[in-house]
Amino acid sequence: MRAFVFPGQGTQKQGMGAQLALASAAAREVFEEVDEALGQKLFQIMKDGPEDVLMLTENAQSAIMANAMAVLRVLEREGGIAMADKVEFVAGHSLGEYTALCAAGAFSLADTARLLKLRGQAMQAAVPEGAGAMCVLLGADIASAAKLAEAAAQSPVAGEPPQVCAIANDNDPGQVVLSGHLAAIERAAAMVKDFGIKRGMMLKVSAPFHCALMQPAADAMAQALAQTPPGALRVALIANVTAALVTDPAQVQRLLVEQVTGRVRWRESMIALGEAGTERFIELGAKVLGPMITRSVAEAHVTSVTEMADIEALLKEI
Repeated sequence: MRAFVFPGQGTQKQGMGAQLALASAAAREVFEEVDEALGQKLFQIMKDGPEDVLMLTENAQSAIMANAMAVLRVLEREGGIAMADKVEFVAGHSLGEYTALCAAGAFSLADTARLLKLRGQAMQAAVPEGAGAMCVLLGADIASAAKLAEAAAQSPVAGEPPQVCAIANDNDPGQVVLSGHLAAIERAAAMVKDFGIKRGMMLKVSAPFHCALMQPAADAMAQALAQTPPGALRVALIANVTAALVTDPAQVQRLLVEQVTGRVRWRESMIALGEAGTERFIELGAKVLGPMITRSVAEAHVTSVTEMADIEALLKEI
């Protein structure tokens, strides 16, 4: 069995999609559709920058989705394949879940772009700049990360309530990401050795994603998804917050709202796909998820597809 998997935030970079657009009319069509839906020249920003504008959450999320969907559109239009005939499952890391749902037919490309634009704006606005942070823990399993997060949440000032310090991403058996109040995350990064964790590094992010501080963004997405609900899925999705397969649109809608504040259970999701019989994982739009997947599913075979040469090679295999 096969699964298409889609990357999350942090995979954006200047020049993304440019080569594919030069080589394929189908790819150019995707970028044009997204630009029209958003009323902005997003693809120009993707190609030429400025990089700091591309890095803005409200632009990065739609750009990453557009890039991955351009790869899929080339596979389907120019490669002559139907995704539902070639893969049994889809999954996406954080914002990649929206890309996965677009690929599965639950959202149109235009609606996906608009939802992600709103999601990025809402996440950015949910917490004042400098109030939140995230850090990645290397050499941490989920148990040690949870203990560290609990300890770091406790304020050193007597009488002050605990701060938010929560597991945002469970990426693979040795990589966990924490999110929450800046002071709590800084404490966590400084305390890693006390919990048998190899290293803690602060991340350059614009907001503390996937924790309780994102509740205003979750509320905004609940309203947006009520107006633009997902439709039927052509293939099953494995959801971030449950690491379980889902095909019911109403359940998908609820889980997308929960995802804003909830943990991305990527490690568990990949294990679940492996247990469901998935042997081949095909990442579209970036080359970042492969190591996480192979560390979680020992026998997984991962292919990353970003350019025409990758697409042509994949078409010979599937």
